[in-house]
Amino acid sequence: MKPDEKNVSRQDKRISRRRFMGSSAAAAAAFTIAPRSVLAQSADPAPSQRINLACIGVGDQGRGDMQDLMNVDGVQVVSVCDIAKAVDYGSMGHGIAGLDAALRTVEQRYARDTKSGSYKGCTGYQDFREMLDKEGDNIDAVMVATPDHVHAAACLAAIRKGKHVFCEKPLAHSIYETRLVTEAANKAGVITQMGNQGHSGEGIRLTVEWIRDGAIGTVREIHSGDNTGARDWLTHGTTRPKETPPVPDGWDWDLWIGPAAERPYHPAYAPYNWRGWWDFGNGCIGDMACHNLDPAFWALELGAPTSVEARSSGITEETVARGAVYHFEFPAKGDRAAVDVYWYSGRERVPRPPGLEEGRRFGGGIHFIGDEGVIQCGGWAGPPRLVPESRMKSYERPPEIFPRLDGHHKGWIDAIRKGEQVHGGFDYSGPMTEAVLLGAVALRTGKKILWDGPNMKATNAPEADKYIKPAFRDGWSL
Repeated sequence: MKPDEKNVSRQDKRISRRRFMGSSAAAAAAFTIAPRSVLAQSADPAPSQRINLACIGVGDQGRGDMQDLMNVDGVQVVSVCDIAKAVDYGSMGHGIAGLDAALRTVEQRYARDTKSGSYKGCTGYQDFREMLDKEGDNIDAVMVATPDHVHAAACLAAIRKGKHVFCEKPLAHSIYETRLVTEAANKAGVITQMGNQGHSGEGIRLTVEWIRDGAIGTVREIHSGDNTGARDWLTHGTTRPKETPPVPDGWDWDLWIGPAAERPYHPAYAPYNWRGWWDFGNGCIGDMACHNLDPAFWALELGAPTSVEARSSGITEETVARGAVYHFEFPAKGDRAAVDVYWYSGRERVPRPPGLEEGRRFGGGIHFIGDEGVIQCGGWAGPPRLVPESRMKSYERPPEIFPRLDGHHKGWIDAIRKGEQVHGGFDYSGPMTEAVLLGAVALRTGKKILWDGPNMKATNAPEADKYIKPAFRDGWSL
């Protein structure tokens, strides 16, 4: 820090609340289209306020999203879709999921509200395109929790029919697909939310408020990561299995493959290990960076990086790395300095924050290094702590500047009823997803990527084009 910068007052270091809230209000004002089912607001939603919800992908994660949304007052699940009638997640301790289990869950939930004690008002499909064609007039909003490679196809099908969309992270499987989904949602004026659940929590709001308050001065370096998938994704090896076991009963394997290139069914890919294969996922960075890096993108309005490079403990054309380190360079922007962001995947662990006392527990997550200290946060945008602890105890917390939400899923539903975009909609999560997925592009090319964000071009690596915009199988063009 320059000598004259040290004399800047705490008030001057804060980003203007008026400026931020004004820009947020302007963004929200652009989203004023309310669904046909929304006519009024009340503590106990009337039938006219009911949000008719369809769920695409009701396996392990999707089942949880569906149940959370179904618990929001006034949400009615009217249709569910999954390529598998039954999926055994017993090895993960999560039991049976899939289409049949989801239908039973919905019917049992609504049966409790009927005099007869039974309910059969929810439809079930294996193909989301058929579901949207047949049930579209009765659907207000759609939840998408398929494997990553189908996110864009499902989101775009829903958006083009004017449906509000909640999509699990990452928003899409490639940078090109992410841009398409973001632009389509903005054009349609629908209310959107990505499944980075920590974005609606108290922890991320505190982190953003403290950083903008100048709690650690100018932030110049960020370290984050996660060890998801380091051991279990590639248990079948790093090349395609040669065995061709039968497709499980009740599965439509062609629909599971979706826009990806055809290959025979094998449990090496589904229902769980697909994140370890490039055709379907992007490894740990695709799985977890939209959670753990979220505080950085919000607090510092990072936008697109100018360059990314990565090193790994070994990847193949087919499979992701068991461990990798990524280095993103973000340029200075407005009052913010340039920022170096490091992501550690799988076997590569996030280093301990500087100044963290011996014996003090460190669980990864994310930490910000500023000219005047360090902020450490738990994973999934968890609560912040200043380092060292003595600094935490003496810190005078700033006033709250962001509204607090009553849950991620409820926040999306509330936004639909108000006709206002929730913070964290695709206009925010789309650019963040693009930046995250660029890390996977850098890893696969083996080069430091020089990035032209607006045009989605690696200016020094034309060979990256096939990763930025992958080929789509016939019948699945976007």
